Amino acid sequence: MDVNFAKVKNYLLDLEYTIEKEDEKTGMFTISKEDEGIVNMIIVCADPIVILEQPLFKLKSESLSIYKQLLQKNRDIIHGAFALNEKDEVIFRDTLQIENLDLNEIEGSINSLTILLSEYSDKIVEFSK
Repeated sequence: MDVNFAKVKNYLLDLEYTIEKEDEKTGMFTISKEDEGIVNMIIVCADPIVILEQPLFKLKSESLSIYKQLLQKNRDIIHGAFALNEKDEVIFRDTLQIENLDLNEIEGSINSLTILLSEYSDKIVEFSK
């Protein structure tokens, strides 16, 4: 097993996330911990980085107001940021260096999303309509 893939897997298990899917060949995990708002989070080990992406909602239409509010909220997010993927989905994304990755760092990134969801969930629901 790839050392970095194994390291990330062990961290996820230590943090008690459910690994829904894993593919060592592509370096990808899909994890969940629904009580924290983490559902189908994608984690990719792509040496020299680890990418974390949590789909949040699909934009129904382009809205300058929504884009502006998301960008302003990015300033308050501890780790990671809102991003827009090629399917017009708003996602939470963070990128970490894999070489010196430790448990606290990956936990901090995921906790940043959990805090964001607890503070900003009403707006996210509003934006998704």
